[in-house]
Amino acid sequence: MSMLDIYLLRHGQTAWNADNNRYCGRTDIPLTAKGLQQAEAVRAQLQSVVFESVYSSPLERARNTAAIASGRTVITDERLIEADFGQWEQKTKEEFIAEDPQLWHNWSNDPAIHRAGGTGETGLEIVTRMDDFFQSLLQRHQQGNILVAAHNGVNRLYLAHKLGMPLRNYRMLILDNATVTVFRLSDNEPFALHHLNTKYSS
Repeated sequence: MSMLDIYLLRHGQTAWNADNNRYCGRTDIPLTAKGLQQAEAVRAQLQSVVFESVYSSPLERARNTAAIASGRTVITDERLIEADFGQWEQKTKEEFIAEDPQLWHNWSNDPAIHRAGGTGETGLEIVTRMDDFFQSLLQRHQQGNILVAAHNGVNRLYLAHKLGMPLRNYRMLILDNATVTVFRLSDNEPFALHHLNTKYSS
């Protein structure tokens, strides 16, 4: 039987997060100075936790947050990459809604079947790859704590899925930069959320 405690970490601040939450998506931009400080603060708070392994999205902002917060070698996995936001990439919500309000309406009402930004991923595609990643962890590790650094969009959609929420409600789950959400995964027990959006930095 496998039983893992997952520490799901959202990356620290980027310049686009600070710019009215401009959608980063697959764009590989670095952490700001504040983002680096946030990652250091997470490390200080998690110093008593022994991690069996550390995984991350391949994007720099997540990979560096994981490395700083854990002080460990980071294993990157493409399944943890942020959502492909299609035409919304590099824009704020206000900007892309003004350009094509129907795209946002479709996504907001049923992201499971509609493509983000018209040409990006569906919510179902995102939760399928995220679930595939976490199921692979249960095959690879028997027990212990695992740190996983990823992104706001994919983290919230995955959590909504595992909690049995309609995917359209994923935005009800708030995950700030450099916060940790802790849940337990088991191959024979239900998903269990222990902590949501634990803020270890200012």
